[in-house]
Amino acid sequence: MDQAASYHSKMGSDLKKVKDEVLRCKKCQLYKTRIHPVIGQGNHQAKICLIGEAPGANEDKTGWPFCGQAGKVLDELLDSTGIKREEIYITNILKCRPPGNRNPLKNEIDACSDYLLRQLVIIKPEAICCLGNFATQFIMEKFDLSDKVASIGRIHGQAFSASRKGYGQLHIIPLYHPAAVTYNIGMKETLIKDFRILKRF
Repeated sequence: MDQAASYHSKMGSDLKKVKDEVLRCKKCQLYKTRIHPVIGQGNHQAKICLIGEAPGANEDKTGWPFCGQAGKVLDELLDSTGIKREEIYITNILKCRPPGNRNPLKNEIDACSDYLLRQLVIIKPEAICCLGNFATQFIMEKFDLSDKVASIGRIHGQAFSASRKGYGQLHIIPLYHPAAVTYNIGMKETLIKDFRILKRF
């Protein structure tokens, strides 16, 4: 096995370890109400990683991220940039659905976020796209950009340079959550415009 193949094999093994731990996880109470944890989907060597806040009802039923209405919008946004789902990696801060799609609680984020951070260390994307306020605040604080945190309405579509041990140099890009379009179709043009920044990566 050459060096590249060996590296990719280890990457797959490391991600499987995270997956197996999530499947057994009982760190918070969400394991009691979930059907399936939603661990992540996509290219393990992706240059772009999209991060939402938590699975919804459709994701809970299937175990796949962004497979409901917001997922259809996401697919359209990616198509508008010429990027395929298979080329990127998609996951959430929480791996289990909060009941009734309520907002994640701090103790749930604290319990679950290590899985996400480990996924990012393994994949090492060049760009992390945060979908919505929860993901944006969490990722920007973790990557020492607390002083840049603001509402998604103020910082959407911008690329922030970041660096963190274990991750190297990368960009953090806050974006509106695709679900915004399901509530306000007028948001679609804004998201299409913001998603164009992904072509850089």
